[in-house]
Amino acid sequence: MSEKRKVTIGLLAHVDAGKTTFAEQLLFHTNSIRSRGRVDHQDAFLDSHKLEKARGITIFADQAVMSRGNTDYYLMDTPGHADFSAEMERALQVMDYAVIIVSAAEGIEGHTETVWQLLKSYGIPVFFFINKIDRSGADGDAVLEQIREQLTKDAVEMSGSLSENLQDSLVSFAAERDDELLEVYLEGDAEPDKVVASLRQSIKRRLLFPVLRGSALMDIGIADFLTNFELLAETDYEDSAPLAARVYKVRHDHQGTRLTYMKALRGKVTVRDDIRYIDRSGEVRQEKITAIRTFNGSKSTIVNEASAGQLFAVTGITSLAAGDGLGEGMERSHYEIVPALQSKVLFDSAIPLKEVLRCFKLLDDEDPSLGVRWDESLQELHVHVMGIIQLEVLEHVVKERFQLAVTFGEPEILYKETIGGMTIGAGHFEPLGHYAEVLLRIEPGVRDSGVEFRNECHVDELSIGYQNLIGQHVTEKEHRGLLTGSPLTDVVVTLLSGRAHNKHTSGGDFREATLRALRQGLEKADNILLEPYYAYRIKVDIEHVGRVMSDIQTAHGSMEPPEIHGNVAVFTGSVPISTFMNYGTELASYTKGRGVLTLKPDGYRPCFQSEKIIADRGYDKNADPAYTSTSIFCAKGKGFSVAWEEADSYMHIERNK
Repeated sequence: MSEKRKVTIGLLAHVDAGKTTFAEQLLFHTNSIRSRGRVDHQDAFLDSHKLEKARGITIFADQAVMSRGNTDYYLMDTPGHADFSAEMERALQVMDYAVIIVSAAEGIEGHTETVWQLLKSYGIPVFFFINKIDRSGADGDAVLEQIREQLTKDAVEMSGSLSENLQDSLVSFAAERDDELLEVYLEGDAEPDKVVASLRQSIKRRLLFPVLRGSALMDIGIADFLTNFELLAETDYEDSAPLAARVYKVRHDHQGTRLTYMKALRGKVTVRDDIRYIDRSGEVRQEKITAIRTFNGSKSTIVNEASAGQLFAVTGITSLAAGDGLGEGMERSHYEIVPALQSKVLFDSAIPLKEVLRCFKLLDDEDPSLGVRWDESLQELHVHVMGIIQLEVLEHVVKERFQLAVTFGEPEILYKETIGGMTIGAGHFEPLGHYAEVLLRIEPGVRDSGVEFRNECHVDELSIGYQNLIGQHVTEKEHRGLLTGSPLTDVVVTLLSGRAHNKHTSGGDFREATLRALRQGLEKADNILLEPYYAYRIKVDIEHVGRVMSDIQTAHGSMEPPEIHGNVAVFTGSVPISTFMNYGTELASYTKGRGVLTLKPDGYRPCFQSEKIIADRGYDKNADPAYTSTSIFCAKGKGFSVAWEEADSYMHIERNK
């Protein structure tokens, strides 16, 4: 076991809820910083980047270290703006506990709900801190009720320090969720240590969510929060076990050295350790760790080793990406937040294209959600983004880091494609000296599941190594659909069979055969165009009910029956992003600023205007240089092409599946 306990705390909130100020207070109270910075004074310890100081918002998920008692805390301050949600989600995968900051004046807001749902998906225990109780218009009781109504009924108020006072209301609340505690509570024998131990377990199992109040700016409630958190947070990391780690961030320092940020979940890692892993292209790599750095704000320290529970960065690793795992049982993470918009990168033709691509590939390495893609046919560079603010920040980042002046085109909807029924795809690649054949079953998957690979191929038909290679080619990159060339999603691809040649097969042959099989299957399928949706919540005065209902219908949205609370109506439902992107401005105009609109991504659904979008895109599936459904066979020492319509009759695999 580690000598000192290690706990990673994530701070999350809607923008302007006071999250960074809360972080400053925690650092000050644990003597980690000498003076408290402020966002509005541009001197916050964790908002150290120029862009963060200029905009007064957190853009990058940075970390600080603080110690209290026998515990080292790794504090992660995450972005609160929806445009940087992908950065926030990448940080979630290494958190032990999360603290959601909610403003006592504004209450639950759009990003708060998004954060809550993500934490639920990741199974992370949560503390709530109702902030800004000193503000005019603050109503902590109302916010507590909002938390219980909109997020969880298992939220319980925790007033003051547990070491000084255990409220009976808290004890009874905990007893309802712990049969053992309930028994001693009813007998009048609920000793403080037993109650705290029960609370600790219930919080860890997400059966109970403490709610504390205070003002980060005025230093109210911070000391009690720290005392209670220290009593209730619990981790158990094992140093002596084999190494397992999770990568959560990639950055490059001022010298261009690649830093791979990770958290050790068990075991230790030391300088000069050899790390073996499979990269995103399916290649097996073995690389040596050349240095280990720990970070506290913008300052780094060189260390010789890192152990379970620690956050650190290593150099020497060239291809591990955010979400990748090291060690036995560490699968690659699947992220829920994905951009719904794409934008064209605009730059002066005098700038060498090679240099622009190099810079954006570096950014793509650091932020996989960017999905940087060079479209050869259009001679255009595209990036995936969450919104306008992200594009503005990206423009400044490119200028500051690479001294390149770029701008971006108007964001467009990022469409996707799927299929409506099962299909079989076959691909054959046999130019002279090469050989591979692949048979795939492709069928619809669950909504927003991406591309999932399954394997039903017997080892007698194809070796395990080649089977794994096919699986990697299916999942290593986005595949384009046939309608608009948009990314393929929500499909299950099953390997049924394959064939190799003892002498002529190489790994690259199966990549060619796999892509051809996938494409040929799509040619036979019922292809469906998908578009992204918002889940909306609209709050307006009763006089605007008719207008809101009409607007939602016009936007091709769905709507639940409105909730009426006195003179206020609340609408919820889902609506295409394409028709609702700019609705906030319209709502503010006709409600004179009184209407409240909350939007959050709600996945993809069939496009309501497919024919128009397909026609506008003008994608030629037969002219895409990256994809072909044509198979290549060999006869009399020469390779020849067979179109997808005829390829089935040429295949060597017997169709018995």
